[in-house]
Amino acid sequence: MKRCLYLILAVLVTSILSACGGGTTNAGEDTIKLTYAFFAPANTFPAVQMEEWKKRLEERTDGKVEVELFHGGSLLEANNMYDGIESGTADIGLTSTSYEPGRFPLLAISDMPSGYNSATSASKVVHDLVKEYPPEALENFKIITTFATEPAYIQSKQPITSLDDLKGQQLRIAGALTPIMEELGAAPVGMSQAEVPEALQTGIVNGYVSSREILKDAKLAEMVNYTTDYPLALNTFIAVMNKDTWESLPQDVQQVIDELNHEMTVFTGEYLDKHVQESLEWSRESHDHEIIELSDSEKWDEKLENMKVNYVEKVQSQGHPAQEYREKMEKLIEKYNKESE
Repeated sequence: MKRCLYLILAVLVTSILSACGGGTTNAGEDTIKLTYAFFAPANTFPAVQMEEWKKRLEERTDGKVEVELFHGGSLLEANNMYDGIESGTADIGLTSTSYEPGRFPLLAISDMPSGYNSATSASKVVHDLVKEYPPEALENFKIITTFATEPAYIQSKQPITSLDDLKGQQLRIAGALTPIMEELGAAPVGMSQAEVPEALQTGIVNGYVSSREILKDAKLAEMVNYTTDYPLALNTFIAVMNKDTWESLPQDVQQVIDELNHEMTVFTGEYLDKHVQESLEWSRESHDHEIIELSDSEKWDEKLENMKVNYVEKVQSQGHPAQEYREKMEKLIEKYNKESE
């Protein structure tokens, strides 16, 4: 009798434990759930990349991995993204290294105006550079993917065709653009992208400096009439995973994530280039937005070249391979610009 009772009890305990278990894959293994954080809204191009990465990872692992996305700073903001990933607030985080001046001295070189002809070219360049020169600030993370914007352009209420036009202009900028715009004589104003529409309406700024998809994504072509056709700095984005999370993943999942690294670099660059063209067409057709040429581009080139030389020398003196990095960067730009022509 006792033996029968023990058997019944064992069956009940087993059933309860099974019912309390987590989600499972078709193979009966526990589902791996990852959280992925980003500071900007879901309609922005880095967030589109997140959606595509999630889709490809879940498909290629046959549902073994599920990724929950947190856009719009709902879990981590730009200024605490990497720290939040290191502490385990989220498993994966995406932010722009340009938003943390001084933390990525070599990447600041490739972010400077350097003749990139597209987001695809820029993304491939920074991917290769990050792979060859891993940022010291990210040594405690697993890098998931790297990509970049197209170069930023001045987008303004009044036409800016020369250094004289630019002098004293209050323009919204992000991070690494501050010294560049100061060198050119503008009056850069730091603020979040979300604050730009109101700042334009109230006259706090006369324009902003950004890649051009924002004209449509944020409907800013309704408020600015001109884009100056002179490519400025990049914003580099690096997605990282918490090191402990990475080391806990099965080898087959790690392999898929590694395969997606370069894939997402290419996907994001090509997506953004197409989206920029759509944005420019919409801005022109819907709001008569104009692309204007500089009358003194040689002066802009000279000022920015001097600035780059001085910065490279400074970083080199701090013990970083800055000159080697710049030479490698220039070769990669030439290579990938040709590919994307």
